[in-house]
Amino acid sequence: MANFKVGDNAVYPSHGVGRIASIEHREIDGQTKSFYILQMLETGMKVMVPMDKVESVGLRQIISKKAVSKVLDILKGRDKKIDNQTWNRRYRQYMEKIRTGSPFEIASVLRDLYLLKSDKDLSFGERKMLDTAKSFLVKEISIAKEIDEGEVEKQITNIFGTC
Repeated sequence: MANFKVGDNAVYPSHGVGRIASIEHREIDGQTKSFYILQMLETGMKVMVPMDKVESVGLRQIISKKAVSKVLDILKGRDKKIDNQTWNRRYRQYMEKIRTGSPFEIASVLRDLYLLKSDKDLSFGERKMLDTAKSFLVKEISIAKEIDEGEVEKQITNIFGTC
């Protein structure tokens, strides 16, 4: 179980990277509960995460520099066959992967959507999902490697040879 301090970065599945803004204690049903107040870096939204539910909601540490290499390897993988299922079925499948919060699952979604994009036009939902997956990965990789987000964007662009 991860213990966070105020100021730590953490990943909240389906919302991306946030910073622990505070730790608050509130009385609920006669019991005092402790919460991490997570401010999402992308949107500024605040999320209250009960400290005793950290594992079940999937709140996790930023990935290591070593794990970043695995994520980039997934993005570089070209052995994946393009899925020919309908866009809405594909969309649901990809959303499930993004909701896990796993950088490896998100990287596979981003890779698959980029490969699909090179073959045909993406639906509106798929384009939005591509942007979301890219945003999540860019933010987390930039923090993990302690480099500018623009540099990470360039790396991803170079992997796919496209904007």
